Amino acid sequence: MVFKILRSMSNQWFFRIVARNGATLAHSENYWNKTDARSAAQTIIDQAGGGRIEE
Repeated sequence: MVFKILRSMSNQWFFRIVARNGATLAHSENYWNKTDARSAAQTIIDQAGGGRIEE
């Protein structure tokens, strides 16, 4: 799984969870700071036991 950190049209940050086949599995809520979006994605990775973050 890949966690892609992206900027929304409203200049907030969110992450998208993408499967190996390229399908979007889920996306997060919006965060004001990129650091907060990255931290939330890392928490899920830690709990799920795998994944990586792309920016």
